[in-house]
Amino acid sequence: MPTEMDLWMDDPVTDRQFNALLQRIRQCGSGEVVAQMKRLGLNYAHNWGVPVTLLREMMQEYEPSHLLALKLWNRRWRETMILATLADEPGQVTEEQMDFWTRGFETTEIAELASAHLWSKTPFAYAKALEWCRGKKHLTRYTGIHLLGRMALTDRKSPDEMFTLFFDQLATLSKDRSLETVLGRTLTALSLRSPSLCRAVAVFAGGLDNPALAVCAGQEEDPPGVDGDGR
Repeated sequence: MPTEMDLWMDDPVTDRQFNALLQRIRQCGSGEVVAQMKRLGLNYAHNWGVPVTLLREMMQEYEPSHLLALKLWNRRWRETMILATLADEPGQVTEEQMDFWTRGFETTEIAELASAHLWSKTPFAYAKALEWCRGKKHLTRYTGIHLLGRMALTDRKSPDEMFTLFFDQLATLSKDRSLETVLGRTLTALSLRSPSLCRAVAVFAGGLDNPALAVCAGQEEDPPGVDGDGR
């Protein structure tokens, strides 16, 4: 059965914007950047090597558009996928779309940019973060952890309990050393959120069989935010 990602009503304006962006990407491509990214393990099926900063500048010339975002994502270039996360309207994003795009992530770069640009601004952010933390694929779990950290930094209205709900799942994920870096960064973000959450994270991390994560959470140093303003 066709989904929203397969069928949509096109229009001439969106089509012109789409083709103009493709042309800009081709003009700004860099083989040297592509080679550097490959050395860092960032491998894409289609990559023109356009810097993210330049892609953000390109998108500033356009109004947000859910239709344009869907067209860009389905092109499946690295650059069009990044532009899609910048172009979309969070209020128009569905859970089905979030799952569909996340299953198609090729690198941690796309996972992080999608979380920062789009997923963290949707009403499904916490539910999807928890669901993805329980996922089977590495990049799905990575996205869930990163999204949680992003919410800790940007969502100032939710109570700390929204984050401690994740501790049981994070304890399981801490056994996967390939997730150590992103998990450490997320625990640091949680520690910076408030003094009470900092203390909760320190206790949680202290019970993990991973000294590196304990350090990230402030377990072996003065926890960040306890004596400061709790940012």
